[in-house]
Amino acid sequence: MDSYEQNYINGQWVTSDGGTPHHVINPATEEPSTKIILGSKADVDAAVAAAKEAFKTYSQTSREERLALMGRIVEEYQKRIPDIANSLAAEMGAPISLGNAMQGPAGLGGFAGTMEALANFEFSDRQGDNLIVYEPIGVVGMITPWNWPLNQIALKVAPALAGGNTMILKPSEECPGSAAILAEVMDAAGVPPGVFNLVQGDGPTVGAAISAHPDVDMVSFTGSTRAGILVAKAAADTVKRVHQELGGKSPNLVLPGADLEQVLPATIGGVMINSGQSCIAPTRVLVQNDQTADAVNVVKTIVEAQQVGDPMTEGNHIGPVVNKTQYDKIQGLIQSAIDEGATLETGGTDLPSNVNRGYYVKPTVFSGVTPDMRIAKEETFGPIVTLMGYDDLDEGVAIANDTEYGLSAVISGDPAEASKVAPKLRAGMVIVNNWGPSPGAPFGGYKQSGNGREGGLYGLKDFMEIKSISGVPG
Repeated sequence: MDSYEQNYINGQWVTSDGGTPHHVINPATEEPSTKIILGSKADVDAAVAAAKEAFKTYSQTSREERLALMGRIVEEYQKRIPDIANSLAAEMGAPISLGNAMQGPAGLGGFAGTMEALANFEFSDRQGDNLIVYEPIGVVGMITPWNWPLNQIALKVAPALAGGNTMILKPSEECPGSAAILAEVMDAAGVPPGVFNLVQGDGPTVGAAISAHPDVDMVSFTGSTRAGILVAKAAADTVKRVHQELGGKSPNLVLPGADLEQVLPATIGGVMINSGQSCIAPTRVLVQNDQTADAVNVVKTIVEAQQVGDPMTEGNHIGPVVNKTQYDKIQGLIQSAIDEGATLETGGTDLPSNVNRGYYVKPTVFSGVTPDMRIAKEETFGPIVTLMGYDDLDEGVAIANDTEYGLSAVISGDPAEASKVAPKLRAGMVIVNNWGPSPGAPFGGYKQSGNGREGGLYGLKDFMEIKSISGVPG
């Protein structure tokens, strides 16, 4: 069993002040995989004090110094990708092959995109008689999820470093090991003491303490909309900046007459990958009614070919979902769709035939889903595809937009036609014939999917303050 029982504060590994032990359960075996200490408010206070002190000097570093530091981080990070992949497999069930090929490298992508933006960033701009400058915000609190942990951490840590900020990271207690490995990376890369601090813990204690702390100037949160609302409320009394990337219920709008066998494999793959545990998974597949039967056949063939298996073995299979709570929620949504009259085409509530324990979910397809069903409204976070019909494209767009979320949307079909439809979709990201945005694109959503953007230039700007200086010579 792995053990990460200390926090990383002010450049040192330190024992928690009043924390409590916590065991992470391996979702494939239902047995403990990792031990951590859930931190306390006192731990947060110590980390914030270290970050506040470090800000005095780190905020004054040059572009060149920050780029050099981030380059060393990337170099050290690359050495640890196999360790990260093993940790993710044990803690949240991402297969080792996925960890080595996507989960681990996704963190590198966050640094690479930010470094490119920083190298060309204009820190000042003359506008008439005014000098407009970008400056560091200060101390940034970061609260990150378990589903793509290094990706979400890097999309916060990288722009915070690039902007001259200092930080306190609270990763998910469901997947803490990879964040501890990142702290080891930061230490090996020579990040100055206090610039990066790691406090393990849960949301009600450590997350709330970070959000409400008067010396935290910004809190950046990725997770559920429910938890994001709590973070914003906790932060309100200190009027700090709140940056949120929240839930999603992405549509996959299949254009009339699209070649289904050509366009659907990539987008349906986006529902299967990571066992469906992606906030941008395009689970709601909208197809014109005269193509519904063909779509069922194509999607069913794709999903039935998806293997499920042990995350500790190499292969293209998917693993279990992260924990029993998530497993029970998914099973409840599957059963609700059956009870509400949707047609179960494949999958269902039983365990896959090749396993007898663990939180494994059968890859599942429903047809005949209508917008009023629970499974059409709630974020599933499992390998579940729902097929919905529409009469004409205007109705398809209306159904696509009929959600409280607005993180991303997929259009499957002719790219030229898709370009005409994309402006009509109320989502922060629109992807054509794929499920994930291109590297460097701003990541974030509309409506209850949050506010602010991560990644590349726009992510860098979101971690900086804007100051106007009037009356100085040009």
